[in-house]
Amino acid sequence: MISFLAKLLGVDKWLVSAVGALALAGLVFFAANTAYDRIYNSGYQTAAVKFTAQISEMKRQAIEAAAAETERQDAANNAAKEREAARIAADAAVTEQLEKRIEELQREADQDPDAGKPVLGAPSVRRINKIR
Repeated sequence: MISFLAKLLGVDKWLVSAVGALALAGLVFFAANTAYDRIYNSGYQTAAVKFTAQISEMKRQAIEAAAAETERQDAANNAAKEREAARIAADAAVTEQLEKRIEELQREADQDPDAGKPVLGAPSVRRINKIR
């Protein structure tokens, strides 16, 4: 075959053999490169799919964790508000009792016939002791 091509083209056999060898080497290189690209791209795509799924899962977990933390904070804040409201109500009740006591003691002091004397009488001392 090489002899026939060499006679047909009018060149030496070694030139036709060299061109054939180069063509064969190019064909082998192209086939190997194509196979490598397929393998590389296949592996890359597999890894891309795998890690995209992992990243999506991590994002989903982060969103769920953020929602759970927000819910926990809301519950803690609501509980603190309820405790604060209970304390305020208790303080208001104590304040109201103290105001009633002060009014009662003030009324008693206003009604004391010995209020203008420089010496304290027994009713005055009892009122002072109630304050303590």
